[in-house]
Amino acid sequence: MSFALCLLHAADAEHTRARKRQRIGSSSPRTSSHRNTTDQPTTSTSSRSIMRLSQSDHDTPLSASPDMAAHAGPSSGAAFDGLVATNGHTNGFTPVTNGNQGAGAVMGNGVQKHHGKSIARVNLPGTALYDDAFVDREEFVRLVIQSLRDVGYIESAATLEAESGYTMESPEVSRFRQYILDGMWTKADAALMQLGVEEDEGLWDAKFLISQQKYLELLEARKPTAALQVLRNELAPLNVDSDQLHTLSSLIMCSEPEDLRRRAGWDGASGGSRQQLLDTLHDYIPSAVMIPQRRFSTLLQQARVYQRQRCVYHNSPLNSSSFSLYSDHRCNKSDFPRITTTILEVHIDEVWNVEWSHDGAYLASASKDKSAIIWRRGSSLDSASSSPRDWAAHLILRDHPYSVGCLAWSLDDSILLTSAENFIKLWNTKTGVCIRTLDDHTETVTAISWLPDGSGFISGGLDRNIIIWDADGKVRDVWGATAIRITDLAVTPDFTHLVAIGMEDPSSIPPVSEATQSRGVQAGEAPSTAGGNVPPPTGSRGTNRMIVFDLATKQATSSTRLDGELTSVQVSQDSQYALINHSPNEIYLWDIHTNRIARKYTGQVQGKHVIRSCFGGIDGNFVVSGSEDGNVYVWHRDTGSLLEVLSGHGEGSVNSVAWNPTNERMFASCSDDHSIRIWEASPPGMMVVESPTMQPALPLPFVEKGKGKTRQRLEGNGVDMVSGSDMTRL
Repeated sequence: MSFALCLLHAADAEHTRARKRQRIGSSSPRTSSHRNTTDQPTTSTSSRSIMRLSQSDHDTPLSASPDMAAHAGPSSGAAFDGLVATNGHTNGFTPVTNGNQGAGAVMGNGVQKHHGKSIARVNLPGTALYDDAFVDREEFVRLVIQSLRDVGYIESAATLEAESGYTMESPEVSRFRQYILDGMWTKADAALMQLGVEEDEGLWDAKFLISQQKYLELLEARKPTAALQVLRNELAPLNVDSDQLHTLSSLIMCSEPEDLRRRAGWDGASGGSRQQLLDTLHDYIPSAVMIPQRRFSTLLQQARVYQRQRCVYHNSPLNSSSFSLYSDHRCNKSDFPRITTTILEVHIDEVWNVEWSHDGAYLASASKDKSAIIWRRGSSLDSASSSPRDWAAHLILRDHPYSVGCLAWSLDDSILLTSAENFIKLWNTKTGVCIRTLDDHTETVTAISWLPDGSGFISGGLDRNIIIWDADGKVRDVWGATAIRITDLAVTPDFTHLVAIGMEDPSSIPPVSEATQSRGVQAGEAPSTAGGNVPPPTGSRGTNRMIVFDLATKQATSSTRLDGELTSVQVSQDSQYALINHSPNEIYLWDIHTNRIARKYTGQVQGKHVIRSCFGGIDGNFVVSGSEDGNVYVWHRDTGSLLEVLSGHGEGSVNSVAWNPTNERMFASCSDDHSIRIWEASPPGMMVVESPTMQPALPLPFVEKGKGKTRQRLEGNGVDMVSGSDMTRL
């Protein structure tokens, strides 16, 4: 190690640059095979022609990079008997000859012979693909040629080159590409100078990447002396950041190639590292000169994403069967779960919360009647099972001293957490036995959530404390008093942040019992707000905050004051957004990264009670919430458009909703009417009856739940189920 560093410090001073720069994004020599830049429109003029290096490169394309061995390769490697007509566009490059200069030749009249057949070059007026289109014809044709070669239509690509006069790329680009893939580093370095890398910094970065690959391959081949020469004579003069240079030099001490590859995060010369290097070099070479791999495929993928975002009812996998180039993608509204298929009525008081197990086979419910129930899911409407199964109350967990507010399933669904006032209970979901009761909180527990790695869970309460527990219920860490009386919290799926909401200035808040008595707390009962539908009042007398904590340091990374009561929070699967129910009558989509409101959803009624919302759908592209008017509201997440107002529950608030994690066509809601409703999409061949009564109030028609169906009480389990047998079929 010291020997390597001594040689580095002995490098000639004349090669030292004036400023130190980090050549790649991290200290690891790993090169990235993907880029996250945004495509910009390319301006086309009549004077622009193939691969003109003097013009600045306007587009920075996103590109997926395939294994070169899997496709046909660039046009210069194709077998084509003859030179290609160039249509006058050479840009200083020799026209591509497709690797052969045999039977064919460019005719004086632009006609080329190809396997004995003459291919006349077509001269078209203008430069646009169509008269009313902005797409440049040359760019389009070159991408078509690349796509034809990618899928193996080599002769068709060669014919198109001959007929159009456009070549996919110049011989210089083809040679450079091959030099990289063959590990001919000296020639690759020389060829790089001919490819239009205009900025000195970009040229130095590209040279560094090539020399780094050369250095690693020499070490892998057990040639440390040659590798040291590359480090001293090629990498060090580029004035690389000293920490990165020391990291590279330390790799000389690797005794085995396997150790080198592991420490460098590199898969070796025989892996995909050369292809990854070539993909990364696209960032420095104008894309008009060297077209990024599978460029057409990238554009089509961008079109798919755009169409999915425009499809407000999108709720199916965006695969080849649902996406066609022949028409725009649009999901059928009937695929959205808008009809009630099952009504569960075992609770004898208000139902405050529902939560699905991770496998989607069970649903837990929490009620003011001091019980929690684990329901076994029945067969879905669209199930192909030959033996349909009914819903059933699998376990009724009655051993709670107070009303039950919060629920949380362990990652393996073996344990269910429930909370009642300041108590947390751990239940065995197979036997219904209470494993443990925890009472470390001194006031109502308003939130419980399992950690993303399943190692334990976290709880928060009105006592301002956050406690992290092991999976068996032993205290792991107590954060101490926070700045807010916590009303809800959620851990981001990437296990980096904790989002908590609640009320600051607790001294100004009246006793909880004042609020709960308005909801009918009986004499002799302890007041209950345990995640139920009565938030401790603040209004103008208290201020609410959303605080984002760093889980590793327990420090607040942001603290935002918000007017009005905040009653629930849920985090999106990508850990970017927090969904916050906010009184009065709003739901916020909060961007955790930028600490700003990304979108607001309005229409539901919320002013007095705790209402819990959730993300829904196959990509989390719906926002679903209950409401104090007894309806369920559904919005499109990205646009904020109100899609559905689903009626069916009785008098009182719809307190909570939960989307099935394994069935994108099913969700559950619970209400003050003591019931839980299961909502599903109608199967093919079933007609959904629209409700005429609410049509004027909504921009979109909605379904009146249960209309045309009959209730049938099931023997023994007290579950009311809506029968689908009476639905009208098409």
